[in-house]
Amino acid sequence: MTAWTHLIRFVAKEDHAIHLGQLVDTSRDIGIDSIEGVKIEAYLINGTIFNGHVTDIVYTVERLLSPVSEQDCTYIRCLGLNYHDHAKEGGFPVPEVPVLFTKPRTALADPFPATITVPKCAQDGTSDYEGELCAVIGKSGRDISEEDALDYVLGYTSSNDVSARKLQLLTAQWSFSKGLDGSCPIGPVLVSPSVIPDPQTLQVKTIHNGNVVQNGTTADMIFNIRKQISYLSQGTTLEAGSLILTGTPAGIGYFKTPRVVLEHGDDIRVEISKIGTLSNRVRYDVR
Repeated sequence: MTAWTHLIRFVAKEDHAIHLGQLVDTSRDIGIDSIEGVKIEAYLINGTIFNGHVTDIVYTVERLLSPVSEQDCTYIRCLGLNYHDHAKEGGFPVPEVPVLFTKPRTALADPFPATITVPKCAQDGTSDYEGELCAVIGKSGRDISEEDALDYVLGYTSSNDVSARKLQLLTAQWSFSKGLDGSCPIGPVLVSPSVIPDPQTLQVKTIHNGNVVQNGTTADMIFNIRKQISYLSQGTTLEAGSLILTGTPAGIGYFKTPRVVLEHGDDIRVEISKIGTLSNRVRYDVR
């Protein structure tokens, strides 16, 4: 059985059903291909994201979905202030331990053509982006050593920690302001550690309406992914299907002059080397 290296979850043109697949052409940025209408093909994967194997059956992608479904996601942990340049731009001291907050599974959202839907409570001129590398845990573990930490990673994908800054600044706990429905789009592909053996060598770029607003490297993390997994698993079981949003580099909209805000109709993209581009339009909810 062949193991996957570039896993996608998608609706197929052939039967309009949801499938898992291995990209046929792993050299392309399927996030951009999806926007531009370029044909995307995938070998069908039988099984789950945790145990699936690649077949020789080829399907055509009708629509990309988040590579981890809400059903397969067991928990979403997020790190704040985990890049030196981001802490510096905000005037914050470098934290001594990882700064943790969480999102509910209902925050998960798909890549383009899905939108980031900003609810009424966050339509206040402070809706913001945070481009981040997301690590997905592939097997459950507790008290994991730094040495063994990457053995627990199923794969890596791009993510956007969409944040409601006014709500965030009202309290010291950020989970509500960063956990609104649809505030955690991920994708477009889950890339295995066999392709990314060292996750501290990746470029993270965020592009807002065609303008590069974040351009960092995972080498600038204060706590690398080995340290994150080891710290977060102390006395705590990290279940398979857990997502870890590993922090954002400098360039968030709130710290720019003038400030950059996610407005209705905006185009926001998170591009990470070896993974590709997570793209969404922004839609203001009318409810």
